[in-house]
Amino acid sequence: MIRRRVVVHGLVQGVFFRDTVRRQAEQRGVAGWMRNNPDGTVEAVLEGEPEAVLRLVELCRRGPRGAHVDRIEVVEEEPQALRGFDVG
Repeated sequence: MIRRRVVVHGLVQGVFFRDTVRRQAEQRGVAGWMRNNPDGTVEAVLEGEPEAVLRLVELCRRGPRGAHVDRIEVVEEEPQALRGFDVG
């Protein structure tokens, strides 16, 4: 089990970024949350099997159609046994 906090910079709000990641997280059994931040970034915490989490980090790096990702920040954190995936 691994956990990553991801902050995505660019044109990432209003383009179904959070919903796209949520759907993929649920399909891959990844728990966590995702939210829009006031500064225009999107932030996520992703927790689960290493391969699944790293695939979602790559999805954040590309973004869904309509998004333009300038850069992402990825921080490794200690897993906290989260359940489910919330979008705020």
